[in-house]
Amino acid sequence: MSKNVTEITEELVRPIVKEMNLELVDIEFKKEGKNWFLRVFLDKPEGIDIEECGQVSEKLSEQLDEIDPIDIPYFLEVSSPGAERPLKTKEDFKKYVGEHIYMKLYEPIENEKEFEGTLVQFEDETATIDIRIKTRTKQLEVPFNKIAKANLAVTFN
Repeated sequence: MSKNVTEITEELVRPIVKEMNLELVDIEFKKEGKNWFLRVFLDKPEGIDIEECGQVSEKLSEQLDEIDPIDIPYFLEVSSPGAERPLKTKEDFKKYVGEHIYMKLYEPIENEKEFEGTLVQFEDETATIDIRIKTRTKQLEVPFNKIAKANLAVTFN
């Protein structure tokens, strides 16, 4: 059911975010505890504000009420993806070259499935990241189709 809900939500919200010059970052429909949450994450280059989230929430809520695709009680949340924004598409990877990221893989590379480092390049379906191993830095090439999950990572100096 959650795949269908996210697909329907995406169809409904895309025209809204396009009209408002916003970027649709992610949609998730999941159960936490005994409650279901439909979360829509939006952004724009200068950051999104609470009023924009409210406007999208109102418009989307009206459309969801009209077609009623979810037959269980749920909470609709529209917000910014935050500092640890997910990287979902190839365009996301290209956009965030130079940033510190965290990624999980479907299958290991060099016996590891999780890496954190600086995204130095994304070309030819491959993300290149600089990772630190103790005192040295090493470049690692990760094919896009092996990335299960990736997001920006906050660093503290």
